[in-house]
Amino acid sequence: MGEAVIVARDLTKVYKMGAQEVCALCGVSLQIERGEVVSIMGPSGSGKSTMMNILGCLDLPTSGEYTLDGEEVSLLKDDQLADIRNRKVGFVFQSFNLLNRTTALGNVELPLRYAGITTGRRQQALDALEAVGLKDRVMHRPTELSGGQQQRVAIARALVNNPAIIMADEPTGNLDSKVGKEIMNLLLELNRQKGTTLIIITHDPTVAAQTQRIIHLRDGLVETL
Repeated sequence: MGEAVIVARDLTKVYKMGAQEVCALCGVSLQIERGEVVSIMGPSGSGKSTMMNILGCLDLPTSGEYTLDGEEVSLLKDDQLADIRNRKVGFVFQSFNLLNRTTALGNVELPLRYAGITTGRRQQALDALEAVGLKDRVMHRPTELSGGQQQRVAIARALVNNPAIIMADEPTGNLDSKVGKEIMNLLLELNRQKGTTLIIITHDPTVAAQTQRIIHLRDGLVETL
């Protein structure tokens, strides 16, 4: 076995809905090795989004333990959670989530700004855009780019901080099949080159089939690892 970058033990997430309590995660334990490519699948309401939010440090579990890249995060305060998220997690979303008013370069620089990095920030962003094949589009705004190019900008933004993990939530969902295949190939190639752990949340079995392991969730529990 390799080195674990994610270790989750008995994670629960309970939401209060009036007088009722809804268990979105009901005791999930899993481990993901550094450099692994994993997909998380499950029907609507299975707990996929809740799992992504906790693994990506966007939310805390109600109970259980979660260690990300050697740091125990399940008891952190909001500002500490934001710090570890910015340092250790890159996000790629179905809807790209780019700022239309700024250039591709400006979008990719954002995580470095949040991290307080000033020296070499522009070059790091340029290098990330070159890595995703957009060297000639750095000064274009999102509205001047195709959907596939916008997703490439989002991937460059996700990897610019050299995060421990990249979490991709339906990364090909808004793209046609040809462009979606290109984006998946790009993510897998970046994993091979950089060794970045890649976690993909997807409904698409053809996307999941390209990953090394599929984690199936149902009713807040892991069905298969």
